Amino acid sequence: MSTHSLLLLPGDGIGVEIMAEVERIIGFLNGRTNGPKFETTSDLVGGAAYDAHGVSITEEAMAKAVAADAIIFGAVGGPKWDSVPYEHRPEAGLLRLRKDLDLFANLRPAICYPALADASSLKRELVEGLDILILRELTGGTYFGEPKEIVTLENGEKRAVDTTLYSTGEIDRIVRMGFDLARKRQNKVHMAAKWNVMRSGVLWRDVTGAVHKSYAPDVEYHEILADNCAMQLIRQPKQFDVVVTDNLFGDILSDEAAMMTGSLGMLPSASLGGVDETTGKRRALYEPVHGSAPDIAGKGLANPIAMIASFAMALRYSFDLSREADMVEGAIAKVLEQGLRTGDIMQAGMTKVGTKEMGDAILKELEATSA
Repeated sequence: MSTHSLLLLPGDGIGVEIMAEVERIIGFLNGRTNGPKFETTSDLVGGAAYDAHGVSITEEAMAKAVAADAIIFGAVGGPKWDSVPYEHRPEAGLLRLRKDLDLFANLRPAICYPALADASSLKRELVEGLDILILRELTGGTYFGEPKEIVTLENGEKRAVDTTLYSTGEIDRIVRMGFDLARKRQNKVHMAAKWNVMRSGVLWRDVTGAVHKSYAPDVEYHEILADNCAMQLIRQPKQFDVVVTDNLFGDILSDEAAMMTGSLGMLPSASLGGVDETTGKRRALYEPVHGSAPDIAGKGLANPIAMIASFAMALRYSFDLSREADMVEGAIAKVLEQGLRTGDIMQAGMTKVGTKEMGDAILKELEATSA
């Protein structure tokens, strides 16, 4: 079996605690006789990097990120760094990783484990067995378009401008990935945009339709207005499989889909780039959807499941280790079926555990699976 390189960036707050549980899973996999092997290095990012170096990520850490087969990222930020210069805020480290590595595709699965169906704000029959993938374009659109400014007008009023910019190529590559992912799932894609009021939405519709016709006529394809998509996610979420959308709408729709599963603390994500023509490898960063939760940091209360599930996504998408990914995800499901819950997903009649106890239980299930 080949050896894969991982860069671990725990970050701030609970990122350190939940990353420790991933390291235990990596240790378990490395200890198997005939299984894949992983070499890991670690570095600082976010507020921790600012405290140590005065920047949110160093050039040395960026060099490690470029060299790694995949990056496993914890969380960044917290009130401690609210007053640092804007360009050095903790989140800037994550944004630089996304931009410099050209991680243009953000995969946000919304999976409702059967044991947590009653924790959703929606009825059980709407969410039980839910498995949606929101594919968000991550490096273009409103968040990166220029001009982006607040100016003072001659009459003294202020005017704010955020520019939404997309090119044919930027849209083409993300929708191709969407069709490829759908082929491995339920073979259905919805493209969400606002072509009725936004010219960028017109381009999204035109390019996606053309790609579907020439590249993926075998995939079921639907166009849906982004606001209608938001409504339909609540009305009938299981009608969706893969939803491809731009940066702004993807940010909103993926958070909406995530909360249908019961807790943001349960959900992983992946940010993928293109395939390097020289190495054949795809740059990738994997991170939980939740934040750094500074209010519970260091108390052993954090839910490590989203972090562990993010590593499972790395196994699946970066290393083509579907069997190992299934093992990790299966262990998570079994532990939840046993009634173990961290505070964020606690339900009546269940057993409340901390970060390490949840990691212990998942590791025990993995050991039992491979025995």
